Amino acid sequence: MSKVLIIGAGGVGTVVAHKCAMEETVFSDIMLASRTVSKCEKIAAEIKAMHGRTIQTAAVDADNVPALVKLIKAYGPKVVINVALPYQDLTIMDACLEAGVDYLDTANYEPPDVAKFEYSWQWAYQERFQKAGRMAVLGSGFDPGMTNVFCAYVQKHLLDEVHYVDIVDCNGGSHGKAFATNFNPEINIREITARGRYWENGEWIETDPLSQSMMFDYPGVGERKSFLLYHEELESLAKNLKGLKRIRFWMTFGESYLKHLEVMQNIGITRIDEVEFNGQKIVPIQFLKALLPDPASLAANYTGKTSIGCLCEGIKDGKKKRYFIYNICDHAETYKEVRAQAVSYTTGVPAVTGAVMMVTGKWQGAGVWNMEQLDPDPFLADVGPRGLPWHVEER
Repeated sequence: MSKVLIIGAGGVGTVVAHKCAMEETVFSDIMLASRTVSKCEKIAAEIKAMHGRTIQTAAVDADNVPALVKLIKAYGPKVVINVALPYQDLTIMDACLEAGVDYLDTANYEPPDVAKFEYSWQWAYQERFQKAGRMAVLGSGFDPGMTNVFCAYVQKHLLDEVHYVDIVDCNGGSHGKAFATNFNPEINIREITARGRYWENGEWIETDPLSQSMMFDYPGVGERKSFLLYHEELESLAKNLKGLKRIRFWMTFGESYLKHLEVMQNIGITRIDEVEFNGQKIVPIQFLKALLPDPASLAANYTGKTSIGCLCEGIKDGKKKRYFIYNICDHAETYKEVRAQAVSYTTGVPAVTGAVMMVTGKWQGAGVWNMEQLDPDPFLADVGPRGLPWHVEER
């Protein structure tokens, strides 16, 4: 039995808190902390009503290392689950090192003033975590996270060499809004409007934003137009998959979403640099975030399903083989269970499974780890019954 500290009380934090509360055999005590403690208290009240379990709450500024260290030392968790903003990964990692606890997150670091995300900043912590004898697990969401574990499973069990990987992500659901994002609007829009990038034959190839697309038949959803993006798991998988020749990431977007996004870009409201307005400095995309619906508010009326997986092609016993390994998740069902939509659910459940792997010793090792570097078998044995059943098809 172990204590867990969850930092972040958005849609994913809601799922993580609920799921940890449902795991009484592993997590003896749970604390949920955020800058806005009222959000934590609302989630705690839901958990008490739905699961009959009491969790602790706290206010903390995740940008403030001394405040984080003070909270971590006072509470004494075995692991910190970081589901705050990607801008705060490094401060939370610093605090975990100083306080002497293990660390897990769901998205890699991204500086607030540059629309750029890569693992270099967090990989630079490798020696510090090794010397401290602490474990840091990066990207334990769905993509990254489950997609990395899917690839590790394919590499371990299905293919001797993994030559081609296409990660495909479809949200086939409907929230009934003219325009909304399924997770933090600022992070979401920065990601989508950035230049695309994929890895092939040992080098990175860049594309204009949303300039390449393909049709893909998603299980449980059907055929959808999918657009090539750069996504963070490509960076680590390109390093860790044996014999890889190409890896790409694709995501679906509806026509209405793309049209709204185009207009917002054209008028400059997705800009991430400061502008002056009525004598004040504001960042347009942060103002836009304040206008858009809170992603957590979409959950109650969400219908439809997500379908996310990895299409992997390579060699097994000298023969070409291709497998698709995937999960389907229903928005309405996840709301019934944890009061969250499926995009938050598919990110939050793997975070809890990753934390379970760490505190039970199924995953161990000092240093900084990406998911595909760890044994996929105990993770996949846990995450299916926890709410994300997965399937493998030979294609």
